[in-house]
Amino acid sequence: MLTKSKYLAGTQCLKRLYFAVHAPELAVQPDESSQSIIEQGREVGLLAREIFPGGVAVECRDREEAVRATRNLIDNPEVRAIFEGAWEHRNVFVRVDVLQRRRDKRWRLIEVKSTTDVKDHHLDDIAIQHRVVTRSGVDLAASCLAHVDRNYVYQGGSIDPHRFFKIRNLTRQVERLQHELTVRLRSEFRVLAMPEAPNIPAGRQCSDPFTCEFFDHCNPPLPHDHILRLPRIHAATVAKLVGLGIQSIHQIPENYPLTERLRRACTSVQLRKPWYSGPEIGEELSKLKYPLYFADFETVNPALPRFAEMRPYDQIPFQWSVHVQREPGATPEHFEFLATDKSDPRPVFISTLCDALGDRGSIVVYHQQFESQRLSELASWLPEFSGRVAKIQCRLWDLLPTVRDHVYHPAFAGSYSLKSVLPALVPELTYEGMEVGDGQAAGLAWESLVRGTGDGIDSDRIRKALLDYCGQDTLGMVRLVEKLQQVSAQL
Repeated sequence: MLTKSKYLAGTQCLKRLYFAVHAPELAVQPDESSQSIIEQGREVGLLAREIFPGGVAVECRDREEAVRATRNLIDNPEVRAIFEGAWEHRNVFVRVDVLQRRRDKRWRLIEVKSTTDVKDHHLDDIAIQHRVVTRSGVDLAASCLAHVDRNYVYQGGSIDPHRFFKIRNLTRQVERLQHELTVRLRSEFRVLAMPEAPNIPAGRQCSDPFTCEFFDHCNPPLPHDHILRLPRIHAATVAKLVGLGIQSIHQIPENYPLTERLRRACTSVQLRKPWYSGPEIGEELSKLKYPLYFADFETVNPALPRFAEMRPYDQIPFQWSVHVQREPGATPEHFEFLATDKSDPRPVFISTLCDALGDRGSIVVYHQQFESQRLSELASWLPEFSGRVAKIQCRLWDLLPTVRDHVYHPAFAGSYSLKSVLPALVPELTYEGMEVGDGQAAGLAWESLVRGTGDGIDSDRIRKALLDYCGQDTLGMVRLVEKLQQVSAQL
């Protein structure tokens, strides 16, 4: 029996399909982040059901029972919609998010997605459902996709599902896919009958459109000196190097044409020492005006907006950390904010942040676009702060371009993220062993904190972990600037 999810796995990679059926134990189990995405999709799916009053869900887990229950609901004219209906045709089994009964007694199939537009792989998803449902004798008038409307603005109270979703009629597109789908099904059943997995080399399909659960099986860890560990190396360059038998950075000839950024990274790895541009570092650092403020924000962006005037996937800022260095060499002072309940954190976030940042001096951030955009959003939601926010934005100074353009260390391994740069240049500051060690983990931890799923001791532990993490980011920027100032003085 080929389920819809297995079929879609096969459209991405036939080896993925084979492992999913014959060697599922090789799969990496979903982590907390993946589980959170799944749960968010479930919440979006439940909201979509509110568009169809009088709908009945097929709760059966057993396939045969679910198919029978679905047939009974179809035969009942009082049932206006069926949720999670089940169909099976020629060893292909699908469940449909929504099957809506129309007044003309025909049906409309609706797949619900938490994305904000139609993706190419959605067509494959709907096409296999369309095939199985129609060939099971259901008269489909349309096959559609319901996706999130990013332009929906929440006004408080209950979310309006009619405005939250856009329903797109994709009937023509999925009907055009039916011949190709037939060929794919034959190929997938043929592969599943093979005694071993097909020999398909790792490639783009390992992570497009989704990261395969068997990724690690087909993609062993890269050596620290592999050419893919050069920063933003183009696929065409990788292909040319591999074609020359070069996979180690140490094998790249000195005269091989590379971009300036790639060449300095290559030289740094080959010489096993950091590269610094020279006096240009000092020129960049001279733009800083004391007192220096080192700022970092943490946010979450849920599909379902929680507070008035927010749209789906808008960022909710829930935490900031600021270290202040009043003059060169001074011990930094630390200020911080963390929302700890379900109330709207935005007013307190921006008011306390404005107070902490004062009215003069450079504000150092890492990846200015993120912080500046969050500030703009806060100013639009809370216009009484727009003047102060505009002045803060004028004082922002981005540390990332200075690092990216003037520094490289072999331990960067091709990444200029703070999580890679900080422990390479300031080894005493590392994120290893921290309970919260990246922004994604911070968002998950905060959701757990405000939901109050643990006891008081657990909440205190999460709160401390969040504060430690965000504080590490801003203290790390203090130490990075000090490190670059030391290097500049020696050049």
